[in-house]
Amino acid sequence: MTEKELVCVVCPMGCRITVTLDGENIVSVTGNSCPRGKAYAEKECIRPERILTTTVRLEGGVHRVLPVITDKEIPLDRIFEAMEEVRKVSVKAPVTEGQIIIENILDTGANVVASRSMKKR
Repeated sequence: MTEKELVCVVCPMGCRITVTLDGENIVSVTGNSCPRGKAYAEKECIRPERILTTTVRLEGGVHRVLPVITDKEIPLDRIFEAMEEVRKVSVKAPVTEGQIIIENILDTGANVVASRSMKKR
């Protein structure tokens, strides 16, 4: 059996959580103050996910790049693969905040969207 120690980031409490694992099976979760902490720790140990924030090339805009973000978390082990897809993309100004830049990236159900509007040059 192995133990993983985490600091919960779900709420401002910052609970120190200990997860006991038997292989990939969770045996126990301790140290959480609320059920959200337990769910976070379980997810983080079995299948961690993250929001991807980056930029894409922008043609004809005020700036040369456009900040983008996924509209939901994607599996952490697919972040680099997602970045490869993002690097292939170039968009033309104007762009509006929330506009979908890449739909359903890597079949994760997450869209890559513009995180700000950008006018034409």
